[in-house]
Amino acid sequence: MARETPSARPISAQSPTDDAVLAGYRKSIDNIDAALIHMLAERFRITQAVGAYKAKAALPPADPGREHAQIARLRALAQDAELDPEFSEKFLRFIIDEVIRHHEKARAKG
Repeated sequence: MARETPSARPISAQSPTDDAVLAGYRKSIDNIDAALIHMLAERFRITQAVGAYKAKAALPPADPGREHAQIARLRALAQDAELDPEFSEKFLRFIIDEVIRHHEKARAKG
């Protein structure tokens, strides 16, 4: 009896690690995730500098007008990119809240 090779098995019978198509998708996702982490790290380096500046200049940690404008702008970008605007707003709100927390910390340090 001939031995069955992974490529000869039906797709449903292949394990995820043997599926080249799935592996390719996952590799792309892993690359995108890595890029997101690096981009977020850079974004937070910049916002920490903003927080230090705001603390030194006695500016408030939050800027509701800017936040509102950013959310509206990114919701429109999400719509254009066929990404759920609700998701993009939740994601951005999470980031903004974390940035404000950092800015409040910087202000408390004085």
